[in-house]
Amino acid sequence: MYREKFSKEHLLKCQRGVELFNTGFLWECHEELEGAWLEDAHSAVRYVYWAIIQVATAIFHYQNGNLAGAQGMLHKSKEKFLVIEKNQVQSELLDKFLQWKRFRKLVFNIPEKPELSDFEELSKFKFSNPSKWDMHL
Repeated sequence: MYREKFSKEHLLKCQRGVELFNTGFLWECHEELEGAWLEDAHSAVRYVYWAIIQVATAIFHYQNGNLAGAQGMLHKSKEKFLVIEKNQVQSELLDKFLQWKRFRKLVFNIPEKPELSDFEELSKFKFSNPSKWDMHL
């Protein structure tokens, strides 16, 4: 794996997936970000897409009352956040456009053995509006 920071190029690759996440199309978010995840297969940046995919899937399971599915996906997403940190992928773009610190905090605030209600705050999370990113890049 190559050390690489999350860049403007990576941000733009995940723009549509984030838009889908924000509008509640969580499965579609997963499908959209999977392309970027596959494209960046040799970069640790792919773990950013992967974390978002798995959190979206955890929320999808939560919304459908599937605690085991939500818990399993959330656990896997926490592993991705740790890989991102270990490989120093974070950049100012992650926090500015994806509110990464807040997103991470919401994910890690959910206990290892959660109840469905523990997912409520995370399920309300929205990234910054992707349609306005271009004017701030």
